[in-house]
Amino acid sequence: MERIRAVLVDIDGVLTVSWKALPGTASAMEQLRGAGLLIALLTNNTSRTRAAIASRLADLGFPVDAGDILTAPSATAAYLREHFPGARCLLLNSGDVRDDLTGVTLVEEGDADVVVLGGAGAEFGYEALNRVFRQLQRGARLVSMHRNLYWGTEDGLDLDTGAFLEGLEKAARTRAEVTGKPDPAFFASALAHLGVDASEALMIGDDIESDVLAAQRSGITGVLVRTGKYLPETHRAASGAPDHVLDSFADLPALLTLLAAEGGGTPQR
Repeated sequence: MERIRAVLVDIDGVLTVSWKALPGTASAMEQLRGAGLLIALLTNNTSRTRAAIASRLADLGFPVDAGDILTAPSATAAYLREHFPGARCLLLNSGDVRDDLTGVTLVEEGDADVVVLGGAGAEFGYEALNRVFRQLQRGARLVSMHRNLYWGTEDGLDLDTGAFLEGLEKAARTRAEVTGKPDPAFFASALAHLGVDASEALMIGDDIESDVLAAQRSGITGVLVRTGKYLPETHRAASGAPDHVLDSFADLPALLTLLAAEGGGTPQR
C-alpha cells in the first residue's frame, strides 16, 4: 500500500446500518490498521457525540476511539466559532450533540442570530420548522450540518434534513451554509488531522455525491460502496463517476492491495 497512506470512512451505511455492523467491516478495519494505514471516520451523523459514536463502534469490534472521528456537529462548532463568534444560535436537531458544540451559544427562547439545522427526526414538526422560518424571515443566518435527502436504516430509507432544508431555503429566499460533507473544508480538516495530502488519501462512502464525488473534487480518491443508501438509479444519475466501486467496505483491503501492486488503479464505473 505505497500510494495510499490514509483512509477516510463514512460510518452510516458503510460500516453500520442502524448501528449494527455490516458483515466483514470490523475485520476489514483491523486489516487496515495492521497495514499501518491512517484512518479517520467522517460522518454527517448528528444524533450522537464523537465519544458516543466511538463507544458504540468499539462495542461492535471496530478499532477506533473518539480521536478518530470527525463529525458534522464538531465541524459546525468550529465554523460558528470562526464566522459567528458569540452569536445566539437556535438548534433544530434530532439527538443531543451539545457536548460537540463547544464554544457555541445555544438559545431556547427569543430571537436568534443563526439557525442551525442538524439531522432530521420527530423534532422536525410543523411548529419547529415554522419557528425556524420566522427566524429566517427576520434576518437570521441559516447553517446546516448537511443537506442529505435521506439515510439508510435496516427498515429502508428515512427522510433527512435536505428534504426540509430546500423548502426552507425557497420559502425564506436564503441559502444555507453547509458545514459537513460535501463541504470541502470538512475533507480538508480530515487531511490536516491525519497529516496527509489529498493524493495520499482515499474516501469510502455510500453517498455518491456527498461522500465520493465531493472527495474527488478535493483531490481524494473516491470509492463508492453498494451498501447503506446506495441506489443504482442514483449512481447512474450522478454528476460524475467514482474512481472505484465496491460491494462492501469489507472489500477495501483487497482493493488497496491491488492498487499498491499496480501503482495506481483503473477507475471502475
